[in-house]
Amino acid sequence: MATSDATIRAEKAEAGERKEEAEKEKPSEAGVEVPPGEEVSDPPGPLQTPRKKDHRECPLEVPREQHPLQYRWVLWFFKNDRSRPWQDNLQLVTTFNTVEEFWSTYSHIKLASKLSSGCDYALFKEGIRPMWEDNRNKRGGRWLLSLAKQQRHIELDRLWLETLLCLLGESFERYSKEVCGAVVNIRTKGDKIAVWTSEAENQAGVMHIGHVYKERLGLSSKTIIGYQAHADTAAKSNSLAKNKFVV
Repeated sequence: MATSDATIRAEKAEAGERKEEAEKEKPSEAGVEVPPGEEVSDPPGPLQTPRKKDHRECPLEVPREQHPLQYRWVLWFFKNDRSRPWQDNLQLVTTFNTVEEFWSTYSHIKLASKLSSGCDYALFKEGIRPMWEDNRNKRGGRWLLSLAKQQRHIELDRLWLETLLCLLGESFERYSKEVCGAVVNIRTKGDKIAVWTSEAENQAGVMHIGHVYKERLGLSSKTIIGYQAHADTAAKSNSLAKNKFVV
């Protein structure tokens, strides 16, 4: 059974609370002042004389329940180096298939807004590479959100995280199986976020994904996002492809 979007968000809050509790429970490393004439005993905390502990004093930690995702996901990182072939610039960062693994990964990588210009993050289902030529992508397309330069430090990270949660939480319901992944492009002229789907000709599925995605991002009705077929994008190397659908 797939983990819901609400569970994914709740796990983030729980992870933050556990971190705060761990910080509070850290023993003090301050020295202990001993009044004159009194016997010096071992101070509390990490300065105590080591003693052999009875294993019964340390109960085994019970593993926390893991929340499985519907699919195993792969996080990719791309750094543009024109001296190397495109595929050599694409690096696999990690794979995960639980909510806990996702939040652990997200908390240990740079935010998208902190990446250098020319870099990308891509999150795709295992077995699908983030390139047009992949068999699961070549008949598909992408919902593309283009951002103004000033939005990088205001909205980019929120929009990218919301995009990830849409994917992991199966927010597109029965059409979630048509979602291949998502990409964030960091560019000098303006950043872009895109959700890739597998079948550009499936208008019902593409439009459903587009409407849900726009609503989840909290975009105004005046904001238009377009869907472009990968085949059209590949043919327009020096300009943007014509939108096949818009919402």
